[in-house]
Amino acid sequence: MRDRRKTKVTSQKLKEIRCGSRATGHRSRKRLVLFADPKKGSAEKIVRKFVDFVKGRAEIIARCDVGECSKEILRGCDYAVVFGGDGSIISAARALSDSNVPVIGVNLGKLGYLAEFSIDELLDSLEDIISCNVKIEKRMMLSCRLLTEGKQIFSSKAINDVFINSGSPFRMIELQIKVDGQSLAGCIGDGLVISTPTGSTAYNLSSGGPILGGRMEAMVITPICPHSLSFRPIVISAGSCVEAIGLKVNRGTTVSVDGQISNKFTAASRLLVEKDKSYFLVVNNPIRNQWDTLAAKLGWAEKPKYKNSGL
Repeated sequence: MRDRRKTKVTSQKLKEIRCGSRATGHRSRKRLVLFADPKKGSAEKIVRKFVDFVKGRAEIIARCDVGECSKEILRGCDYAVVFGGDGSIISAARALSDSNVPVIGVNLGKLGYLAEFSIDELLDSLEDIISCNVKIEKRMMLSCRLLTEGKQIFSSKAINDVFINSGSPFRMIELQIKVDGQSLAGCIGDGLVISTPTGSTAYNLSSGGPILGGRMEAMVITPICPHSLSFRPIVISAGSCVEAIGLKVNRGTTVSVDGQISNKFTAASRLLVEKDKSYFLVVNNPIRNQWDTLAAKLGWAEKPKYKNSGL
């Protein structure tokens, strides 16, 4: 017999993810925390425009630098509005994931693949957002650990990817790749990218890897300029653990998280990457879907342009 109590709890959890309701309970006004990149020259003017517009509609409880905000503040807010480019959103999202705060990305950069809103689109959609009439998408994250001579050097979460780069003096490096303890392949080349579906359109794509739907739960292993025509990218289960072992590296070889956090990778190093328990929650722009974003911002599947064709 179907357990109705279990169904009720599951439905409530789905509702909370959709509406962004917090442990502090339902309120008449949603509480927002703002993140802005001070290096973006246009940020201050746009933030002021948003603050003026939001008065009487929602409550702004704090404004923080990107990636810096206390857990107490985050636990008390419903949404985080991040003004900047994809780098700003990625940096903030790593800090926000433990608090399960949905991210509203406002694009002040160039591509802005994760920053789904322009400031005008956000103002137009704000009523829908605070009324819970928008979709909040769960994106998987990675957790990585770097061990050198058996000692953990550092650990981090990743929104996009974890990659090993050959570094100075830019000779090819050699890695041994294992999945769930089983040997997968040796990799000789300029490095290796281990990507989330969200990050599949970043370094993975530039390295010849496939585009994955952002809602998937999977990992992509993509070699960087491999010394082999037959070493193609591979998509594996999100429940797997990927291990990269340094066999031959350069003095400047590094492991990097989202291109923002780096550490030295030596011949005595082991990199362990697996799915993180937390999620990156992103508020979707209701005026476009994920495929619109792919086509509009990356030019995916555009028709060839022929001169004087009239098409």
